[in-house]
Amino acid sequence: MSEHEDEQLVGEYPYLPKQKRAQLKRQALLESGRALFIEKGYEQTNAKEIALHAGVAIGTFYRYFTDKRQLMLSLLDDQLAKLLPPEPSWSNVNPEAFFAALLEQHYNHLEVLGLHRVLPELLLKDSQLAEVISAARKKIHARIYSSLKKAKEKGKVWQDLDLETVSWSIMVLSDQVPEKQKESGNQTDYYELAKVICRLVFPPEVLEKLKKESHEA
Repeated sequence: MSEHEDEQLVGEYPYLPKQKRAQLKRQALLESGRALFIEKGYEQTNAKEIALHAGVAIGTFYRYFTDKRQLMLSLLDDQLAKLLPPEPSWSNVNPEAFFAALLEQHYNHLEVLGLHRVLPELLLKDSQLAEVISAARKKIHARIYSSLKKAKEKGKVWQDLDLETVSWSIMVLSDQVPEKQKESGNQTDYYELAKVICRLVFPPEVLEKLKKESHEA
């Protein structure tokens, strides 16, 4: 999230503490908000519950945040990019192994953060945040498309496939891991997912050549 987008979304805080004790109270509110949003959902959580969970008075909550939305957006600050699917790399690497590692790292981070479980609910209620997320996804798509176009100019990708469609397909496949795990009840094999994506991008002979070159490098 850029500084301009951050200011528009989060708005001005009532008060930003400078003393250590006050900073700890504010951080306790943030951590309590995160825990309750994940446990109960955004709509089912209110400021009073967050303050109680943090062990502070409700007045302390409103001293630092205008409402629970501002607290939630504070949690998302600098994290939005990490909630979106990672971008693959097609150069100087084994594409399958590299992208598998990237996907695993991404989803391990999401599990630690936990906020991806709340985001779909929040996006339905917050059109401004939804617009920012949509713009961020379009930027990722544009970068994937650009890298595929360069690879196509070098004859590395399927010549008869529409690159825009391939780019969105990569994003959709990368983005649906939590839903897949929920529906199937099985953990995702990131290497198998990366193999599917790479075979969507590269002809077999090109993929084998890239893997061989990365092994020899």
